[in-house]
Amino acid sequence: MNIYRTRTALCIAMLSLLLGGCDSSSTPGEATSPASGESSLTGEIKINGSSTVLPIANAVKEQFDAEFPNVDITVGGAGTGNGFNEFAEKTIDISDASRPIKPGEVAACREGGVAFVELPIAYDGLTLVVHPDNDWVEQLTIDQLKQIFVAGGGVDKWSDVDPSWPDREIKIFAPGVGSGTYDYFHEVLAKEDKRQLREDMTLNEDDNVLVQGVAGNKDSIGFFGVAYYEENQDKLRPVPVVNPELNEAIVPNKETIASGQYAPFSRPLFIYVNAESLNKAQVQTFVEYFLEKAPETAERVGYVRLPEPVLSRAIENFEAVKTGTHFVDAQGNSRSGSVTEIFTEDNLVSS
Repeated sequence: MNIYRTRTALCIAMLSLLLGGCDSSSTPGEATSPASGESSLTGEIKINGSSTVLPIANAVKEQFDAEFPNVDITVGGAGTGNGFNEFAEKTIDISDASRPIKPGEVAACREGGVAFVELPIAYDGLTLVVHPDNDWVEQLTIDQLKQIFVAGGGVDKWSDVDPSWPDREIKIFAPGVGSGTYDYFHEVLAKEDKRQLREDMTLNEDDNVLVQGVAGNKDSIGFFGVAYYEENQDKLRPVPVVNPELNEAIVPNKETIASGQYAPFSRPLFIYVNAESLNKAQVQTFVEYFLEKAPETAERVGYVRLPEPVLSRAIENFEAVKTGTHFVDAQGNSRSGSVTEIFTEDNLVSS
């Protein structure tokens, strides 16, 4: 499918009709030189949010820049929560997210007058990594991960997890509290027991800093999106996680993430688009382009493409500007389950 070229041509044609006979100076979204061969699309697009989604967003931006060089796009990776805060305040057009929007964030958007279109774009596998010289951790169970990462787990040294492991302090590196990756990790390991992740971890919103932290200490462990491991395979070793249902240690890769075998740490990634921003031709065109390029781009940077029915529904919702979320019900409660189960027409609650 190639949705963005047709819609862009329509936008330019409509603008040309509206602007016919007017001054030819450029305004955002204006068509100024359709016969020159260079795109006349102009204007700004502001994006912030998940550092996990950042590699996809940057890769799409680079491709878009090559075709639409006069559009000024800024892409930040301040974390999912921070992105949603800016989104609700209307300071950005698109919020990248490594988890679904939360009930409080939906409420903030409503209060701020932000109706949004929710678009899943790829799968990620939250990946546990250790230093390559770590030769004692062959796999980890969910219970062991809770011991290591949850407050009050009683673990300070590797030998506290397993007496056969070294009697040395564990150095833990994790995304910042504004990160959707942190939120997702907390949800999997601690939320059900009404506990918190430990406070003595080294936190940073920049996943590249976490990579450096784990790569620089033999006794370290950390977690982030699979793409950051893929980029740094020479510096890190992934830890297989025991799937609680299969009772089998699974390594995160494209196959195990897409199949759901890498559980419970497989998750969908999203972009949330301010519906009002879609009145700007450059935003409309960019999101169309993003959806067109997302499957192959996600795979190229280390993530996993979504099933075709989910991608098709995302495109349909975008074209119809169906606003709202599928992941918070009408009573304001978060829904849990796979994206294929939740991202359905019946579950859409208007924003």
